[in-house]
Amino acid sequence: MVENQLVSRGIADQRVLDAMTRVPRHEFVPESQVPYAYADRPLPLEDGQTISQPYIVAQMLEAARIGPEDRVLDVGTGSGYAAAVAAELAHRVISVERIPDLAVTAAATLEALGYRVEVITG
Repeated sequence: MVENQLVSRGIADQRVLDAMTRVPRHEFVPESQVPYAYADRPLPLEDGQTISQPYIVAQMLEAARIGPEDRVLDVGTGSGYAAAVAAELAHRVISVERIPDLAVTAAATLEALGYRVEVITG
């Protein structure tokens, strides 16, 4: 995914590329979407929401220029994937999700994978 979809399209920040290599995207998608987890496209979640395509996540995080001492506010947690990648880059990540079921699922996934992300429903 990283070489074919990100580097080939201009993502150059090695920290972002390394973070995206480490985060298991398949853990953040519904079981029915696991075969497509590493495709460069958004995938459906519940309540009409989607997990953003990897290139968009990489582009967003590269543009943010997140450093190891930074704090990140992620609005729209969704599955928690972008928050997990941000957590690989930042000192602290707080993520806000308006849909309670998504917030609960994302928080559980992030915790199970060892990511220190505070998920807030609101």
